[in-house]
Amino acid sequence: MRKTTRGWFYFLIKGAFMSVNQIQVHVENIKCGGCEKSIIKGLTSIEGVSNIVIDRDQQLISVSADMSLREALVAKLKSMGYPEHGSVSGLDAGLANAKSFVSCAIGRVS
Repeated sequence: MRKTTRGWFYFLIKGAFMSVNQIQVHVENIKCGGCEKSIIKGLTSIEGVSNIVIDRDQQLISVSADMSLREALVAKLKSMGYPEHGSVSGLDAGLANAKSFVSCAIGRVS
């Protein structure tokens, strides 16, 4: 069942309504197509996430998902080495950058 109201989409899922929005997250460390492949693979593992679009130049990731999933998206991205812009500094920023190189390499191989 699908109903459109004021730009929100409601889907009947297992007897409950879930609103789907466009969520955008500005991140750090997206360097190449390998990074993009890893991000897509990681975010598709979160149930309810679809239509993943990555703008490497703007360091922007857009997805269609319920707003309640935003924290899970940000946490997943951070765990892969792509933290939300400005959310880490110092040693944590260095560790995130190192993780992103690993994710990038995995994305290139897969």
